[in-house]
Amino acid sequence: MSASAPAAATAPALRLTPVPRIGARGLLRTLRRNPSFILGLMMITALIGFCLIGRLFTTYNDAFPLSAPPSMPPGADWIFGTDADGRNLFAVIVYGSLLTLKIGVIAGCLGLGIGTTLAFFSAYRGGWFDVVLRVAVDVLITIPTLLVLVVIASVLHRSMTTTLMGIIIALLAWREPTRQIRSQVLVMREAQYVKLAVLNGASSARIIFLEMMPNLLPFLGANLVVAISQAVLASIGLEALGLGSPSEPTLGLTIYWMMNESAFLLGMWWWIIEPIAVLIVLFVGLFLLTAGLDEIANPRLRRAEA
Repeated sequence: MSASAPAAATAPALRLTPVPRIGARGLLRTLRRNPSFILGLMMITALIGFCLIGRLFTTYNDAFPLSAPPSMPPGADWIFGTDADGRNLFAVIVYGSLLTLKIGVIAGCLGLGIGTTLAFFSAYRGGWFDVVLRVAVDVLITIPTLLVLVVIASVLHRSMTTTLMGIIIALLAWREPTRQIRSQVLVMREAQYVKLAVLNGASSARIIFLEMMPNLLPFLGANLVVAISQAVLASIGLEALGLGSPSEPTLGLTIYWMMNESAFLLGMWWWIIEPIAVLIVLFVGLFLLTAGLDEIANPRLRRAEA
């Protein structure tokens, strides 16, 4: 402690150095060396674009029973075919993909937001709150996520909506981000630029938002994409069990209808392939986005300059 007194006396002569910002040329160079991110972004953008454009050619009511002749294979009139209950599968894919992605975005953003807030407060401040939070996360992370979600969704099934499902999934989606971000903040707290900011008398808010957060953004981006992927997978699992919202034609509920109506036995291959193909595109795109963001966030994974 005695050695810090002379340093504090000379501290006013120092200035906080802002985090360097990447320019347009540097961004293009980074993207050229990151094909995973580009391909993943293209796949997700193409899927969203397809759904948005598809809404011009169909209506939301076409995704519900008796809106079309049942059990029609793909053809000129029904390009994606219809299911056994008379749902237009083109409308189901168009609206269901966005609803499924909506659940993932709500749960992922809420879970990551809660986890980031708790992690920064816990790691930066320390003390009893850090001890309590660390023990709470270690205990809660051992609880099976799907089991808890099934119990909650069963109780709220009658009033279930995609928004409510996203919030329910977010109740348990903050545990992993809290643990991972806390470990990153503990490392960053000991960095020289953070210690320099403390010597200059910077406030905690300034250190967190101007010094630590910019360096953590790629890591947070990768965690957000992972959280969205996990939330989408959890929602599909719940809906495949019949615990989704019956008033909103998500992809998970489409899989539930497919299994409940014995599409395999009826030989209705289009009813099986189409939602699964969309889910493959969605998950592969999110995985590639995660790999690309992880490459940006982790210096050890960055490729050498060409």
